[in-house]
Amino acid sequence: MSSKTYSKRSPGCYKTRMISRLASCSCGKLTVRCQGEPVRVSMCHCLACQQRTGSVFGAQARWPKAQVTIAGAATEWTRTGDEGGTLTHRFCPTCGATVYYTCDDFPDVIAVPVGAFADPTFPAPSFSVYEARKHSWVSVPAAAEHMD
Repeated sequence: MSSKTYSKRSPGCYKTRMISRLASCSCGKLTVRCQGEPVRVSMCHCLACQQRTGSVFGAQARWPKAQVTIAGAATEWTRTGDEGGTLTHRFCPTCGATVYYTCDDFPDVIAVPVGAFADPTFPAPSFSVYEARKHSWVSVPAAAEHMD
């Protein structure tokens, strides 16, 4: 998704402006601005994501680190994933909301929980993982790639 803006250089000429999305914690003290479209939007049904989010799955979008600007203080919590990778979650020290995280396996990528954008028009997940642990009543977009 990109928006067009009118160019004053020549009548009828349009230039494309890159989309920018802002994610934040509940109190607004920790924010992440992401430029462009995410490289991946996914949902994870692993038990660790269920516990971390307090929901039945985690939904996240990923951007190249160079397209992300972080503002505010964050507290870190690191865990080892099911396949041995290390994930470091950053959350607001005031309200406790997770705003972004990184994975040692992908050092040039920042992941942001989709809910931190508070945007019901955010693109749907195209990838769904750990479906063997998915709650039976959860629906996954039909077009998404499915992995157990």
